[in-house]
Amino acid sequence: MSLRKEKMLALTNVDVNAKSKKDLSLLFKKVLNSGIHGLCSSPYVEGQKPGDQLSEKEIRKRLEIIRPYSKWIRSFSCTDGNELIPQIAHELGMKTLVGAWLGDDNEINKKEIAKLIELTNQGFVDIVAVGNEVMYRGDLSENELLEFIHKVKNEIRTNVPVGYVDAYYEFSDRPAITDSCDIILANCYPYWEGCSQEYSLLYMKDMYNRALKAANGKKVIITETGWPSEGTSLGGAIPSEENAMKYFINAQKWSKENDIDIFYFSSFDESWKVGSEGDVGASWGLWDKKEKIKF
Repeated sequence: MSLRKEKMLALTNVDVNAKSKKDLSLLFKKVLNSGIHGLCSSPYVEGQKPGDQLSEKEIRKRLEIIRPYSKWIRSFSCTDGNELIPQIAHELGMKTLVGAWLGDDNEINKKEIAKLIELTNQGFVDIVAVGNEVMYRGDLSENELLEFIHKVKNEIRTNVPVGYVDAYYEFSDRPAITDSCDIILANCYPYWEGCSQEYSLLYMKDMYNRALKAANGKKVIITETGWPSEGTSLGGAIPSEENAMKYFINAQKWSKENDIDIFYFSSFDESWKVGSEGDVGASWGLWDKKEKIKF
């Protein structure tokens, strides 16, 4: 076991439910400072939304904030400036999980796939994600998604694993998609299924194990998990700073103990997500919308 891992386990070998908010804050910072596997990119600054053009300056600024804490960055799109994320990340010494954003607009899909293939062949991609929650949203048919996955696998020239990101249960429900992937990229959110924070780690373990069983020996990565720091409750899942810190600490401890790769969602708060997720959508970041560390 590495010294860094031993230090991480020592930091988190505590009952977070017994900690005060002040103690949780200190422990949260120690866990973050010890380093985590990966973070999901939140490149849109206040006032921006998907479809707006991102600049190299703003992407570089945010990646430089993230770099001391995370070995990997996950991006969601390959157009509108998002294609700069893996290029700058590699320059900064980070590894990349790069996704093409697929939806119900075929022209945009073609552009996303073409740029994903280009970035991969240029050496800027360490793991390929062909779409994110397309089956969950119902934007494409299963056969349409499979065609995109096969196109990418046929046209990339580097030995990079290719997968597809969706909710953990989709990989048992859709074996043809699972079979087509080199790697299983599963989103696991106890919050969105109304689980209380006290039982959320057990719930996430079950989600992961369901994806693992469906994977049939392939590696499973948790590509999104997290907890909001404020907003409207969902069943027993209550957003709060304390619960967000507890979830983060427990998830990172479990990740280190079991060598499970997790991309935590998310790096920065995103106000634009209120439109699609309600008030809770804006508060998933470890940093706030002004790029200051939370908690």
